[in-house]
Amino acid sequence: MASVTGTSISMTSFKAASLAPSSRICNLKSVSFPVNRKSFTPLRLQPLHFHISCAAKPETVTKVCQIVKKQLALPDDSAVTGESKFSALGADSLDTVEIVMGLEEEFGISVEEESAQSIATVQDAADLIEKLIENKGA
Repeated sequence: MASVTGTSISMTSFKAASLAPSSRICNLKSVSFPVNRKSFTPLRLQPLHFHISCAAKPETVTKVCQIVKKQLALPDDSAVTGESKFSALGADSLDTVEIVMGLEEEFGISVEEESAQSIATVQDAADLIEKLIENKGA
């Protein structure tokens, strides 16, 4: 997981939805800009923190798909992907608890009840697993 923290922004040019290649972010405390030659009071900002995270590794998603198929007794040829919702696969709340228990056993992790309730898709589960594994190793 990558993380970026910054507190300012400066750029040489700005076009709709894109920053110039020479743009940089650092020490952002206020922003002001003229519009049609009229200036506005600068915006005072609290320090900003940017957080960038990446999706789970494909092998984690694949392993979660296999566990979901096993827990729900789905045929081997059934299509289960990262985008698959547990409810769309026919899982009820008890099935979801059993899936989480299977994931905990397979990956050697412990999932808090609050986190378990936020899992709706295979990708959600895989992302949470990688986060827990990373935190466990730290």
